[in-house]
Formats: sequence, structure tokens, C-alpha cells
Amino acid sequence: MTLLRRLLFGIIAGLPGGAIVAVVTNPPWMPWAAHTVVLGAVLGLLIGDHRQSNGSAFSVGLLIGLLDWVTWTLSLAPALGGRTPSWTIETAVSRFPELVGAALFGAIAGLTYHALSAWLPPRPAPQRAKPHVVIVGGGFGGVGAVRELDRRVGRGLDAHVTLISDSNSLLFTPLLVGVASSTVEARHVSAPVRVGLNHASFLHGRVVSIDTQTRHAYVSAGKEGMVRVPYDELVLAVGAVPHFFDLPGVGEHAYPMKSLDDATRLRNQVLSALERADLEPDPAEQRRLLTFVVAGGGFAGTELVAELFDLVHDVLHFYPRLHGLRPRFVIVHAGERLLPELSPKLGSYAQRKLAHRGIELRLGRRVAKATAEDITLDSGETITTRTLAWTAGNRPNPLVQQVMQGPLAVDPTMQVPGMPGLWALGDCARIPDPAGGVYPPTAQHAIREGKAAARNIAAVLGGRRPVPFRFGGLGVLVSLGHRTAAGEIGGRQVSGFLAWVLWRSVYLSKLPSVEKRLRVLADWTLDLVFPRDIALSTKDDRHA
Repeated sequence: MTLLRRLLFGIIAGLPGGAIVAVVTNPPWMPWAAHTVVLGAVLGLLIGDHRQSNGSAFSVGLLIGLLDWVTWTLSLAPALGGRTPSWTIETAVSRFPELVGAALFGAIAGLTYHALSAWLPPRPAPQRAKPHVVIVGGGFGGVGAVRELDRRVGRGLDAHVTLISDSNSLLFTPLLVGVASSTVEARHVSAPVRVGLNHASFLHGRVVSIDTQTRHAYVSAGKEGMVRVPYDELVLAVGAVPHFFDLPGVGEHAYPMKSLDDATRLRNQVLSALERADLEPDPAEQRRLLTFVVAGGGFAGTELVAELFDLVHDVLHFYPRLHGLRPRFVIVHAGERLLPELSPKLGSYAQRKLAHRGIELRLGRRVAKATAEDITLDSGETITTRTLAWTAGNRPNPLVQQVMQGPLAVDPTMQVPGMPGLWALGDCARIPDPAGGVYPPTAQHAIREGKAAARNIAAVLGGRRPVPFRFGGLGVLVSLGHRTAAGEIGGRQVSGFLAWVLWRSVYLSKLPSVEKRLRVLADWTLDLVFPRDIALSTKDDRHA
């Protein structure tokens, strides 16, 4: 819908409500008519050509009416009349009739606009003559790319854009540990992808193969079977999958941490272990159930072992038969110190904090094999446990192996050399940095890589040259549980409670919508007051 048409529809939609309010309140006709036209135009600009339900249109119109009462009736009108605006209770009560009129006007205008927009013809289907840009993967990189391209299409980029993902929501992976440890609700750390797209299309399916010669992606899309999607430019942002290094039993018995399902399964496993230990008469089996091992001492593994420690100790009082017992937590890491991404000083600080709380460190060690009852380290040590969480290795998505038969190395502009029209970013790609290394697989990098790739694709479609990706990083923070954290921000080291506050503040600000920020903030606030939820969400008998 053009801007002029949106304004016209908004003005027309405002007339019925304006007339009804005028008949009831009998305001000065000329100023009220001008006021009605302005509010209707604002309504048209806000709703635009977004398809709304009756409820949504009613709510938007009502909100416009309420804002009009506050900004005009209580603020601007008195000021223009030479009086000082007042927002006291007495003033608001005296202007209550105008509030009813403004709310009535807005609600009627919103519903009328919805009825008028229903008469509009649907958006014309994109012409195949337009170049088709396909993004594969709904993570930070893929969503960052499609939103940037979506914005550019709205500003005139002549292209059709499609995002293909086997998940219809963007998962905020930094808070997966919170889901596993019952500090955050699972549905609060993901946001629907479709909501943020105005011009781009979304296809819910899984890309199973790509023909780079004919430029087709083959998508398994539910009951529709295999769908062939042609493309002119293709962006691979499919991320990584857990890598178990073909270690005996690890793939069958370890709990990875890559998805909401993974986090939920791990949470259920930990709580199930407590439930079974509470009924277990055999002390040896009880110790096995109360031993929790995390493989991998990077950010994910360190945060996970700390949060699981807090979860178990926070709810242990609900299990009276376990009073007096001490759950055991072990973190296994191949390096000589935890958190190699941080400075040695902060890494040592993290180790001291975890060790002081009773978490055992197995540094310079690797998991060699696993069974349902224990794990064996490469040193020969055996740890009896029924819970092995895995953050010790990732590998590129198998789709990358199908395309390249090896690591997906790209040039600094994120194009795949020798494959015109193919781009890659995020965890599945090796993007060179100016220092001669590669950019790390972090969310902050993936988001910016997606936007940079979108800008480069727009440049190529416009006949311009793409530019190399450059990003120095904003800093890193890692939660250590018990309201402590450590990290580096702007070159400065922070630790302790202040770092924990920064960690939560940064992650809260990065969530994809205001709604999700409020929900996660509510979860965290309740966690400060109430014990964590121990309700099992699913039944998992794998280790029963």
C-alpha cells in the first residue's frame, strides 16, 4: 500500500468515530474535524498494510486514542491556550469525558481501518524475473541477514527474499543454560521469525541438498514433500551441530546443548535424577544419580556446570531423603585452564570460584567413553554418573559437508571462492579476520555477519563491489552462578556481582523483542524470590 493510500484509508477510517464523538460531546466542529483527520492519518501510518485481526486493530486504535488524550487534551491544548499543563489526578478526573471520547474514537477508527483494509487486493506475487535471495538457517546470522534484506527491499531493493529454516523461531542460545537450570521459561528465549518480516518470505522446512551448478535448494517441507527452490544468491547460515568425535557411547548417552529440546531434556534429566535418588535404597546408585558431569570448559560448559549446581542446591530441600547428602559436580576440560577465551587472570578467578563451591575440575583431561552408568576419562579415571552434559565439541552442519566436502572457508566478504552466488556465515563458516585468524562463533559476531552479508548481496545485485567484514567484538561475559560472573568489556576486566549484573543486563538488551525482555526479566525477578520450578515437562526414560 502506498503512503498516500495509507493516509487516505486512515482519514476515512477516522470519520465514523469522529462523527459519533462529535454528536455526543458537541465540540467546535472545525478544530474537531482537523483533529480527526490528523488522528486518522496517524492510524494509517502506524497500521499501514500489515494484516491485523479485529482484536489487534481495536487495540491499536484504542492506544492511539489514549495517547491522543494524554498528548493533546492534557498537554498540548492547555499549552497552546496559555495554561500550564497539569497531569494531576484532579485534572485527569475533570477531563475524564474527553478520555472516554478519545478511547471510543480510537477503537472505532481501528476497527473501521481493519474493515477497509480487508477490501485491498493481496500483495502481488514477486516476479520471478527479480533475483531470488535465499537464506538457509534461522539462527542469529540467518535472521540478521533476512531482516537487513527485508528492510532494504522496503527501501527499493529489487529482489525477492526467502528464509528457509526447520524452526519457525529465533532461539536466543545464550540463555539456553537458563532453560536447563529452571531460571528462564523455554518459550521466553525464542521469538517467531515471521513477525519481523514485512517483505521477505519464510519457508518452514529443512534443506537437504543444494545444487550449486543449477542453483537450486531442495527442501523437505512436511506433507508437501520435497520442494525445489531456485536461487540467484544463497546464504548458508546453518550453524553447527554437536561433535562427539566418535567416542564410544558418548553420542548415545550425553546431553548436548544446542536447542530448546536439548536444554529441556537436560533439565528433566537432572530433576528426574533427584526424584529417583530420593527413592533409591542403594547408596552406590544414589551417589551415581547425584553425580553430574559437564564435558567442556568454555563459556557454555562453565556456565552450565555453575547453573546446574545452583539448580540442584536450590531445590534439594524438597527431597527429604537426600538431606545430608552432597551432590557431586565435575567439569572435564581438555585445556590446562577453564575459559581459554578470557585472560589467564579471569580464567583463574573462575576456577577458584567453582572450586570453592565444591565443583571438581578435571583439567587436561578428555572423556574417552561413556555408558548409561559412568564415563571414563583418557587418564583412565572412571566417574559413575547418569548425567553427562556435552559442550566439548561442535562441527559444521552436515549440509556444509554436502556442499564443500570439508570446512566452509570463505573470503573476507563471506563469499565462497569458486562458487558464484554462494555465501556463508556464522558457526558453519570460517571467516578470516584482519589478524590472520578467523572470527569466533559468537552471537554478536553472527548477527553482524548476517547484516554485512545482506549489505554485500545488495551491493552485488546493484552492480557494486562487496566489502570485507570487519568487527572487533564488544567484549565477553560468562556467568559463574551464585550471582557472580567474569568478563572483559571494552578492554577492561570485570568480575563478581557487578559482572553478573552486566551479564544479565547485556543479555536482556539483546533479546529480540520488548515482550521477550519483559518475560525474561519477570523470570529472573521471580527467581530471586521463589525456589526454582521442579515440575517435569516431559518423561524421559532413557536413563531410567
